[in-house]
Amino acid sequence: MSEHRRKMPPQQPPTGGRAAARRAAQQPVGRRSAPAHDVGTEAPSASYGPGSSPGEEQRPYGGRAEARRAAQRGSRRKGAESGPGGPGGPGGGRRGGGGGGGRGSGPGRGAGGRPPGKKRIIDYPRYGKYGWRRWMPSWKLVTGTFLFFMASLMGAAAIAYSQVDIPDEALTAKSQNNIYYWGDGSRMVATGDGTNRQIVQFDKIPKSMQNAVISAENKTFWDDSGIDPMGIGRAVWNMAKGGETQGGSTITQQYVKNNRLDDQSQTLSRKVKELFISMKVGGEVDKPEILAGYLNTAYYGRGAYGVQAAARAYFNVDAEKLNPSQSALLAAVLKGATYYDPAGYPEVDSEATPEKNLVRATARWSWILDEMEKDGHLPAAERAKYTTFPKVEKPKKNANLSGQIGYLVNTAKANIKAQFDITEQDLERGGYEIYTTFDKTKVKNMEDSVSKILKEYIDPKKRPDTDTNVQFGGASVDTETGKIVALYGGTDATKHFRSNADSTGAQVGSTFKPFVLAAAMRDGVRDKTLGPVQDASSRTIVDPDKSRYSGKNKLTIRKYNGEIWHNEKGEEWRQTNDDDATYKDMTLRRAMVKSANSPYVQLGMDVGIDQVRKAAIDAGLRTESLVGGEVPSFSLGISSPSAIRMAGAYATFANEGKQNEPYSVETVKKNDVVIKQHETETKNPFSPAVANNVTDVLRSVVEDEEGTGRKARIPGRQVAGKTGTTDGNKSAWFVGYTPQLSTAIDMFRFDDDDTKKNRQFQEMFGTGDQPKIHGSSFPSRIWQDYMTEAAASYREVKTFPKPEKLEGAEAVFGGGAASPTPTPTATPTPTESSATPTTSAPTTTPPPTTTAPTTTRTPKPGKTTCGVWGWGCTEDPGDPGGNTGEPTTSPPTTGTPTGTGTPTDNGPGGGNGRPGSGSLVP
Repeated sequence: MSEHRRKMPPQQPPTGGRAAARRAAQQPVGRRSAPAHDVGTEAPSASYGPGSSPGEEQRPYGGRAEARRAAQRGSRRKGAESGPGGPGGPGGGRRGGGGGGGRGSGPGRGAGGRPPGKKRIIDYPRYGKYGWRRWMPSWKLVTGTFLFFMASLMGAAAIAYSQVDIPDEALTAKSQNNIYYWGDGSRMVATGDGTNRQIVQFDKIPKSMQNAVISAENKTFWDDSGIDPMGIGRAVWNMAKGGETQGGSTITQQYVKNNRLDDQSQTLSRKVKELFISMKVGGEVDKPEILAGYLNTAYYGRGAYGVQAAARAYFNVDAEKLNPSQSALLAAVLKGATYYDPAGYPEVDSEATPEKNLVRATARWSWILDEMEKDGHLPAAERAKYTTFPKVEKPKKNANLSGQIGYLVNTAKANIKAQFDITEQDLERGGYEIYTTFDKTKVKNMEDSVSKILKEYIDPKKRPDTDTNVQFGGASVDTETGKIVALYGGTDATKHFRSNADSTGAQVGSTFKPFVLAAAMRDGVRDKTLGPVQDASSRTIVDPDKSRYSGKNKLTIRKYNGEIWHNEKGEEWRQTNDDDATYKDMTLRRAMVKSANSPYVQLGMDVGIDQVRKAAIDAGLRTESLVGGEVPSFSLGISSPSAIRMAGAYATFANEGKQNEPYSVETVKKNDVVIKQHETETKNPFSPAVANNVTDVLRSVVEDEEGTGRKARIPGRQVAGKTGTTDGNKSAWFVGYTPQLSTAIDMFRFDDDDTKKNRQFQEMFGTGDQPKIHGSSFPSRIWQDYMTEAAASYREVKTFPKPEKLEGAEAVFGGGAASPTPTPTATPTPTESSATPTTSAPTTTPPPTTTAPTTTRTPKPGKTTCGVWGWGCTEDPGDPGGNTGEPTTSPPTTGTPTGTGTPTDNGPGGGNGRPGSGSLVP
């Protein structure tokens, strides 16, 4: 029966008094009964609402729908009963008073309560939840947010994609020259003249080449849409790490980058642009056109752009004649010719030697052939034929880079990559105008000075055992700015590829001693009674003229605390001097003038090898060029910095302690717009007092009549410098400076033939028809000849600043040198520990001395009768310093210091003067 026809009997007024009325009110009528309470003790809760009040008219029974609604209301009342608004709860009264009822913060249903709130479209914070659940988003909210974000992203991408057009082939698809300029702005050279680029049609590219590249770089090329999401992820990760993105893009993306984009920067915006263009190209351009475009524009090294030029450069054949083995190698070098061309690029990176490149290229070549077989592009039987690495042509050098030009260009390229955000691939594409710091006249003068010595004194035909493989290196740095104004890298950059100015591996010998002296004057010697690590307050600054050290030959070297130093075999370290010369106690100035070894080895131990190393690095030497370990001979120059770095480090002393990094590029332009500019960052590692005192001591090496550097004098100019010679007479140096220019010249013998194994530096006894080569012989002569002309180019004749007194400097006595005992009374009483100095001594410290102490030589060479300018003199005792000495009797072995090594067939050392020189005998 429908509800509108159902009639209820009329309500009868309650009878029986108030008790009966209460009972009647408590009966369920058309709704679920409320929870029972103790009758007569507690009134119904206010949360139940006014419907339960006494005297209220009862609703008629309304059928099943009304019953359901009533039941639902009853359920809500149950919840209210237990809530804060219920009887006895906060806000609840005995008669249904107002207050917060129900659960949570919602209002109760009793009188004075508020109606419950409504849910929002975005339910956050969540309705009806409490505590941490209130702030935990629902799965609906999370899913909805994600879907909204993805829809927005896809919408933005769709809009961007619709607005991107496929650009025409860019001009960058045709490589351009890089033009290098001299320091005066005149043109030096244009690299890449006659660049190899010959476009070949797709049908002229052999299947083997197509398949090799696809197997190596993009297996899904024929089916993909032009992009690779995983590759994009790798590219973003590489960019986040600050590296170049390699191997992450599809062939289509590489084609777009090479052919369709002028902007080659490694930025996110450029990658996004490349992504959208690649997607359009993948959908609108035929795959054969894309593959041909990529292979015709990719760079294969050796100045070869495109597969045709690469086939000629590597195999001297046309592209259509390439076999699968040759194709696999060309596909391998696409990963990076610098590291996969078997010929190597040691002038670019010391890790790119021919030997290391061959190992890398062979591994990738073999892997690509295996991948071609797996992908079904190469039958197993044919794969089995290619087990021998293909024969590769030797690279043909650009004639424009002959002489010193190639070394200058390579030095500038290395500087650009280190100083600016320009990659090797960017440089290979060209289009840059590079303004260098090189002075054309000075470069020629340095080359002429070396050539003069080679022509007049070095004769490999006449003396093949002693005059073969003789090499020189040199560099000249402006003392105030750090500009590299000249260098000599070798006889010819197209024949001798490694630059001897930037990487030799030759030990520097006694030219390292000024860093020991600088550390002693800046940091001081340690207190013998304290631990090895001491701060400045525990150290004593050394006065170079008042301090004295023993110059004894075969001096027992001790740690700073007096303990004898033992080598790995437990033998005492006994330091020798050159030619076994022995000296009495001598000042540090005198020890520098005579280049005595024992005083500076002991001084280095007293200061701490770590502090000596730090002083050398602070002056400008690279950490990686210095030998590791804490061996005494470290102070004698067993490390192998480059000529550029040595000249730059000495420039720090000439510049009163201010250090500037040597650099060779001032400005880089593209399309006549300056895109990069050198910015000088000057450091102050040494005070003017320390630097000027080092300079003053080095002036004595040149100006003193017994100084080892006396042949480097320049008439009318002040000169400071130091000679250096190493063990076995395997290298010789002279590094010196005027107030305006610092120059380093080195000489050594090393075989450039890469096919020979276990190559080492060779001895120079008898080289140039000289009994022995010292830093004071050929290197000093070249330095003096070049610097005489170079100094004349400066109109202003500057002088060195007068050295200031070192604050807190004291007389220090080391290596067993006797120190005078202060006199307690007017009448001193001699004691056994007192020693009479070679000059009259005051009661406290010995005075400065410039006279030579009495020396005893074994064997005694006799006094020289040669004048300063006697070039052909054979009585010159030579440079007594620099080498660590080779005594006539066998000294204790010391082992090889950590971080050093003998040169291998990888060449004489790494880039920028990394260690790798000959034997290291203490």
